[in-house]
Amino acid sequence: MTPPRTARVPRARLCLALALALHGPLALAAAPSERDALMAKARDERSAGHRIDALAHCQEVLARWPDDREAQTLNVALLTEMGATTRARELAARLQPPQSVGDRVHLDADHIAHEIRWANGEPADPRAPYAEADRAVADARRLADDPQLDQGLRQRAELDLLVALDQAGRADEVVTRYDALRQRNVALPAYVERAVADALLVRRRPAEAATLYEDSIAKDPGPYGAADFEPRIGLMYAYLESGQTDKAIRTIDALAAKEPTWTRVPGIRAPIQNQRKVDADLNAATLREYVDMPADAYDRLLPMSREAPANSQIRRELGMVELARGWPRRAQEDFNIAGTLDRRDVGAYIGEADAARVLNDYESVDEDLGVAQTLADRNGRVARAVQSWNRGRGWQFDLSTEQGKGSSPDFGDRDATTQASAASPLIDDHWRVLALARYSTADLPEGDVRRSRVGVGVIGYARGLEAYVRALPAADRYVGKTALEAGFDWSITDHWAWATDYSTAGDDAPLRGQYYGISAKTLDTAVTWKASELTQARVGLSRDNFSDDNKRTSWTASLTQRLHTAPNLALDGGIELGGSMNTLTDRPYFNPRRDKSYAVTGRLQNLLGQFYERAVTQRIDVAVGQYAEQGYATDWMATIRYGQTFQPRAGIRLGWGIGWHNQPYDGQREHRFVLDLTMHWGE
Repeated sequence: MTPPRTARVPRARLCLALALALHGPLALAAAPSERDALMAKARDERSAGHRIDALAHCQEVLARWPDDREAQTLNVALLTEMGATTRARELAARLQPPQSVGDRVHLDADHIAHEIRWANGEPADPRAPYAEADRAVADARRLADDPQLDQGLRQRAELDLLVALDQAGRADEVVTRYDALRQRNVALPAYVERAVADALLVRRRPAEAATLYEDSIAKDPGPYGAADFEPRIGLMYAYLESGQTDKAIRTIDALAAKEPTWTRVPGIRAPIQNQRKVDADLNAATLREYVDMPADAYDRLLPMSREAPANSQIRRELGMVELARGWPRRAQEDFNIAGTLDRRDVGAYIGEADAARVLNDYESVDEDLGVAQTLADRNGRVARAVQSWNRGRGWQFDLSTEQGKGSSPDFGDRDATTQASAASPLIDDHWRVLALARYSTADLPEGDVRRSRVGVGVIGYARGLEAYVRALPAADRYVGKTALEAGFDWSITDHWAWATDYSTAGDDAPLRGQYYGISAKTLDTAVTWKASELTQARVGLSRDNFSDDNKRTSWTASLTQRLHTAPNLALDGGIELGGSMNTLTDRPYFNPRRDKSYAVTGRLQNLLGQFYERAVTQRIDVAVGQYAEQGYATDWMATIRYGQTFQPRAGIRLGWGIGWHNQPYDGQREHRFVLDLTMHWGE
């Protein structure tokens, strides 16, 4: 018989009470045992480096025992180690009893360390590229400058602050704080040494940077984490900028050879491209460009670009090398592709601005550099590009003089030529106003002669084109004609160029003719084909109509080929041909009926020393051949010149050279020594 409902309820309660009484102690005993097992698993997984699995066990404990203090503490620690320090700090604030001051400061320090790592990634707002790094700097500075903190914690914060400051582009403060730590004999860990070395490079202390990079590698030779910078690449730049080019090449080549092309990732069946190998190969190529070996750099970058056409870094560096090889249009295409692939690629915008400047296409330069400044306004490369552009569009001053001594029939025993020019800043991105002065003298057997002109002109620019018109009235008593001049230099393609110059009273007319009141209308035109910096050919044609009715037609042809390239050294060889024809002879100046010549040429140019913009280069030119004049025997001719160029800082170049030339004139051998000096101020 089934009891009534009212009777069943008390009986159910009784059964429950009995169950709790009998089995309750067993259930309560099982709970701690299961909790302890889960906590043990969490600790074991953490020790094995499996933090996600450890966190899962910890969360399971908290789901069943939410007030478990040990699980809460472990949960905070695991989140901190995994980089979720913001959530860890939120949970730590709820702990009861609260964390100790030391534990809280340690958590803050861990949070700052992760903020520094996050600052390496893409910024949340591209218009504020340093916001994350600045936040890390502010937090690290708060701890580092807190006098109430334990000395050990303050020192850790000071070290983290150095790294944060470097990422925030504040190299000055990095170096200032580093110098202070060095005076206190504070030893830097490897990761801090790398950051300080980077800042020292920015501050142009490359020798010290190299020492720190070397020490950091000795302390921590790698392998490094995927997000960590390879210090040997920084060491390469430190060697390069401190003048140790051979060491720089050996360092980056060894790194590129060591890194495998492919790498395997657990859980992925197929191998993936090793980004560290790409970085090493890319910087090995870039180094070749920096030491004036663009052909070698191009041969390395082109196959890399074909293998990874969507890699913006490779595209950008390929464009830089193409620009160095004399191909600005091709370079612009690759810069555009790089900028499309990565809208935050600062180097692509700088490259586009540089290519536009080479092509005289100045309208887009401000826009490109403006974008680069928005993306990285504390970047030294951006600052240098802007400074270069400001110099380039500003005033330009040039001064050159040539002092000769010898027995040339056109120049006399002594001669001198000086030219000075001042070009205004760019006007509307297309124009400059030019002031120009020329002064030439010669000591002839008949007497002294001079030619002097002072005038003004306008220079116009368009894409690939530079053109000018000038008016230069005479300021001497020999030929009272105003020289009206016009010309252009047109870069038709990356390989072909055409230049033409015309004057109603050209300086091509010999000074001996000037003595007798003879002037000439001159027209010079030349077409140049340039495969690259390695090979170039040129053909020129000139026509001079003298005021004494003589008409001279002359031609030149030359071929130049690179024979040897080494770091900061180039050896070129070539051949030059030429000839002329005059309609009249027996003029007071040298004008053979017909003549022709050929010469084998050589040129050696190399860098003697450099420290950033300050540099000294030397150049040796040699030409040896034969000269044939109608009516006279063919005989040898030779020219040799040695010169140096000194750049004390960006925008100023000083040059000097001394040369000697010897050839027959009308069957008699003549010679001439020349000292030339040059100065340029601007860009």
